[in-house]
Amino acid sequence: MNPASNELPEKGHVVIIGGGPGGTACALAVDRIAAETGRQVHITLLEGKQFKGERHYNQCVGVLCPPLPELLEERLQVPFPYHLCLMEIDGYVLHSDDDRIELPGNDEISYALRRVQFDEYMLDAVIQRGIPIVPARAVDLEFNSEGVIVYTESTSLDADVVVGAFGLDEGTAALFSRTTAYKPPQSLSAIVTKYVNSPEKKVDFGTHIHAYLPADAMIEFGGITPKCDHVTINIAGQDIDADLMHSFLDYPEVRSVLTNFEQDAAVLSDAPLLFKGRFPRSLAKNYFGDRYVMVGDAAGLVRAFKGKGVTTAVLTGIRAAETIMHHGIFAGDFHQYYRNENHEIINDLPYGRVMRWVAIYMSRLGLLDAVIKAARQSPEIRSALFDAVSAHGSYKEIMKNSLNPRSMRTVIKAMMKSSP
Repeated sequence: MNPASNELPEKGHVVIIGGGPGGTACALAVDRIAAETGRQVHITLLEGKQFKGERHYNQCVGVLCPPLPELLEERLQVPFPYHLCLMEIDGYVLHSDDDRIELPGNDEISYALRRVQFDEYMLDAVIQRGIPIVPARAVDLEFNSEGVIVYTESTSLDADVVVGAFGLDEGTAALFSRTTAYKPPQSLSAIVTKYVNSPEKKVDFGTHIHAYLPADAMIEFGGITPKCDHVTINIAGQDIDADLMHSFLDYPEVRSVLTNFEQDAAVLSDAPLLFKGRFPRSLAKNYFGDRYVMVGDAAGLVRAFKGKGVTTAVLTGIRAAETIMHHGIFAGDFHQYYRNENHEIINDLPYGRVMRWVAIYMSRLGLLDAVIKAARQSPEIRSALFDAVSAHGSYKEIMKNSLNPRSMRTVIKAMMKSSP
């Protein structure tokens, strides 16, 4: 039963489960709004991992994209951590099995760093604001007419509203699925590893990310991201495993990029250290309700084919905080304000799913070579490819730019020239 007012009460308690970018952004935004409006609000953040000293590895590739600097500095009053950035990314190289094309960034700069260091930086910002952090995991939830009881490994907390910022953690998702109508998003699996730059050779890898759409039916896409003294390598697909990573590392197009690194083609059999994770490919079901709301990956609020996950997590964390502080903490409030605020992400998901399958079938059927050849002749196709691999543009705009009659004629001509 809802109280007379849907608003967060004075001295209300917001409990945030998860201390990644979405959770810390939500905590900082609630704290900022409370200070600006003169309200007393209690905030508690739960995070069981230890980021300090890099004791936990985050399988995220660690590329921070616009408009993240503005979100941190203007919406959260947190300086962007330029000191953590290992490399400025100013473009991409898209590879098919037999061809490649360079896609300059058109002044869109992204920043590559170690994700665990960024998570530590954001948690330190929360600590500096005096927001309590409980270093434990949530183990159970109880929803009632008065609020929510959050049970943790070390204590219990009485909350007025709970924010789920736990990514795709299966244990925490199960707590919400058992006690609410929430169902986590569908996901793809991913594996990440890294190759270290040889101290003797000091290879200049450049400032472009290499993106791959291989013909292998099991690997949807792969990437190699420069980070000054090493490169991060990732692949993703429905059922990714270590054997597929080794197969990817053995591709000629991949070997040609990695050959000057310490762990080069001659020692690929030495099995580099691998980290496995998942990321969403659909919207979660019932990702908000009475006294709870999900942000970032937990809500499935990411781009369907190329995540831009950190930026989206921060943005949705801020939007959840604004809904809680300005509008209310019940399902109707989250539907009217939080969902509407995220309409540009939600409305773009169907286009993203279409583009995902288009990219998969183009690579499987060997058509990507023709698209790359057409892109050399068409600025529209080249721009669409850049937006697709960089996550800078919406998929609706990408389809508009790449599937119009003029672009399709250019692709068909390239296909005809490529045919025997």
